[in-house]
Amino acid sequence: MTGRNLLLAVFLATAAGSFAQQQATVVADEAPADSAEAMPAPLRIGYLSYDSALVSMPDYALCMEQLRQLREAYRQEMERVEKEFNDKYEDFLDGISDYPRTILLKRQNELQELLQRNVDFKNQSRDELRRAEADSLAPLRQRVGQAIAEVAREKGLKLVVNTDAGACPFIDEAISEDILEAVRKRLEGDEQK
Repeated sequence: MTGRNLLLAVFLATAAGSFAQQQATVVADEAPADSAEAMPAPLRIGYLSYDSALVSMPDYALCMEQLRQLREAYRQEMERVEKEFNDKYEDFLDGISDYPRTILLKRQNELQELLQRNVDFKNQSRDELRRAEADSLAPLRQRVGQAIAEVAREKGLKLVVNTDAGACPFIDEAISEDILEAVRKRLEGDEQK
């Protein structure tokens, strides 16, 4: 959620809460004193660092290790293909003065094709690593989202704000609650099931 959208969501939630309180005041003024129990609860907001909740999961460390191994495999392959290209290029340079024109052109084309294949491989491996990270973290992100929703419902929260990246520099403690520990405990409970 961008900072602008976050501010809009907080504004709308606050406005809705203010409107509900004004309506409750009007109704309370018109109603008998016994109906004070019918007044709506004040707007409550939860907040947490989503990344902290995600990183605290034991499965997160396992995902990161698997991704590290995959990155290492790609890195080793890139080193191998770069060495292969460099060796062929050095051979080309060593014999450049001795090659007839047709062999020189043939070798240049081979080097260009090899270079292009290496660039393509590098781009494909970067894309594959991004997909692998997204795929491996998707179930964890889903579990974090479910835990946040469950904790928010239990605590009667109307909105939960992600405080990562300084998106929310101030949160009034009078209407908000840090739910990070509750979410972590919920996730730990899910791990033990």
